Amino acid sequence: MKTRVLHIIDSLDLGGAQVVVENLIRHGDRERFEFEVATLQGRGVFWERIARLGVPVHSLSPRKWLPLYVPRLLWLLARRHFDVVHCHLVWSNIIAKPLAALCGVRTRISHDHCNDKSEMSAPVRLLDRWMNRLSTKVIAVSESTRAGLLADGRLAEGRVVTIYNGIDTGAHRARPERRAEARERFGIPADAFAVGGIGRLTFQKNFPLFVEVAAEVCRTDARAHFIIAGTGPDEAELRAQIGRLGLADRVRLAGFVGDMAALYPALDCLLLTSRYEGLPITMLEAMACGVPIVAGNLDGMREILRDGETAMLVSPGEAGPYVERVRHLISESDAGVRLAKAARSLAEAKLSAGSAARAVERLYTPAREP
Repeated sequence: MKTRVLHIIDSLDLGGAQVVVENLIRHGDRERFEFEVATLQGRGVFWERIARLGVPVHSLSPRKWLPLYVPRLLWLLARRHFDVVHCHLVWSNIIAKPLAALCGVRTRISHDHCNDKSEMSAPVRLLDRWMNRLSTKVIAVSESTRAGLLADGRLAEGRVVTIYNGIDTGAHRARPERRAEARERFGIPADAFAVGGIGRLTFQKNFPLFVEVAAEVCRTDARAHFIIAGTGPDEAELRAQIGRLGLADRVRLAGFVGDMAALYPALDCLLLTSRYEGLPITMLEAMACGVPIVAGNLDGMREILRDGETAMLVSPGEAGPYVERVRHLISESDAGVRLAKAARSLAEAKLSAGSAARAVERLYTPAREP
């Protein structure tokens, strides 16, 4: 008999955690495990992508503030008799974890995707920590994330496991033959040096700093163009900032891009200006696609990347260091080629989606024990 696994996530909107869920199913062992996915509210851009993988997908409430997810999740757990409940993001941990325990689910996994605890309100942070105690295991996406989880002393070291995110290096690879097509699609001049920013337009990702960097680079280099792929609450503010700086013809907000593999061939550099991170999927995709990375020396990124070897890492928070490194890649094209080649080799060797799925599935197996 297969082990029944239910992934529960706050929403299926744009985000790295949603990509992780998709990858765990896409690369999961279907001979041993039977997967389903539930989102606490709505549908979101990942709904169809996950449904196309041939697994049932459930929306537990049409809206965030309509708490139908409690009775509907209880009904789903009672009807389907899952062996494993795997919770992603904070509200799934707070809401779904105790309900799974109440229903007698033997293996309860929390997946901590980001070092964002300081941004939570004190009550939410406390609830999240307490609900982690109901976990059979807690997955951290980096050693820095694991250290943060252990810092408050409520979890024993053996309960928290670091499993780095993985990427499908077959689906994500360098495609120079698609460069012209990708540039035409995204409105990037053929001779431009294109810098991409990818992610939710939120406080965490700090795209206002990205735009500051763009302004400084564009001031001295006529070839530089910047493109931001993503949606989120900061979109109006970013549009206003771009307008104030007179960058409308050099910085483009592309909105949601459903096929990220179509964007990477257009890019000469990925710029990550985040305030904090766990282990961003965007970084892994760029590594696999042969796109050089300029990023803040943060959290899980510095556990994977090495400055000057596989990426350019800078002190985060101010535009200057980012500007300097982007300008270096513009003037020294060989440097970008060398970084991209080394990063791709690292992704192939140590960061495959299949390896990540196997590591996670090893935590599911206690559900099969008598």
